[in-house]
Amino acid sequence: MAAMSFFSVIERYHEHESVIHELLDSILLGLSDATLFQNGLSDKVFSELAKSYPFVQLLYLLDQDGMQISDNILVLNQKVNRSNYGLNTDRSHRPYFTGLIHQQGKRYITSPYLSNTGAGLCISASRRLTNLAGKTEIVVIDINLTQLIEFMMGDSARRKMMPIFKGVYSFIVLGLFVLVSVLMWTVIKDIYVLFSQPANHDPLLPFGIIIFLTLALAIFDLGKTILEEEVLMHKDIFRHSSTRRTITRFISTILIAISIEALLTMFKASLGEKQYLQPAIMMMLAVVGLLVGLGIYVYLGAKAEKLLTQNQQHRYNRTSG
Repeated sequence: MAAMSFFSVIERYHEHESVIHELLDSILLGLSDATLFQNGLSDKVFSELAKSYPFVQLLYLLDQDGMQISDNILVLNQKVNRSNYGLNTDRSHRPYFTGLIHQQGKRYITSPYLSNTGAGLCISASRRLTNLAGKTEIVVIDINLTQLIEFMMGDSARRKMMPIFKGVYSFIVLGLFVLVSVLMWTVIKDIYVLFSQPANHDPLLPFGIIIFLTLALAIFDLGKTILEEEVLMHKDIFRHSSTRRTITRFISTILIAISIEALLTMFKASLGEKQYLQPAIMMMLAVVGLLVGLGIYVYLGAKAEKLLTQNQQHRYNRTSG
């Protein structure tokens, strides 16, 4: 549940590029009045914009030569602040200006790029408008791409709860690791007994040691999986592959643990403990069943996701074409 990686953000952007462009078109259309940037009373408009579209970060106005003629209108935490930092700055070399000029269209949206303000991935959108004097001016908005994707996917509320989720998962992982420590301490004590009293120890003691080691391995692997999947790594809950990966790792851990336990139980049966024969066979059958079921699940899940991806790509090609 870490933050989305740049790769995931760009991948999502290309999947929904046409919808994103339509959304930005609607925002630019609402800002097509040049007087909004000169009138301080219009901050209420920008404040409402910030509440409706929390991914908008910066707005400003350029003249027809690419010179910034308005203050920077910063949108941070749904609050609007004006700054004259960028006033009279030449932005004629920037892609949102050159692309608009070369394209000869009413608006232009850049490809994703890394913001030089440290805000991560962003895109900029520009649109031509005409002021009261009849001169051409260009309104520019900078968009935080990660926040835009979260907004479109309805993921903003879950993001706010992430620190709590991470805390709970971290506490659970800590408990699992403590249990592993207890099992390992038991193993150490049994190994000490095994070597210090070789004549008096229980013949099945080595099997008990292996069982405790196996349980410790399985529990440690489970805790490691939870730590990686839910705390350290980004998990895209909208992709079935993320859920499939978690389930596959979890079931694989169980398969390894049960397989070792079945093998040890079979060894016990071969040493004369006939009552362990049937449980060993049942455990081996359970392993086979889990393995077959996991294979079917992975195959069908991958096939279904491939069909969904092809369908989305077909829709995108049809829309962009």
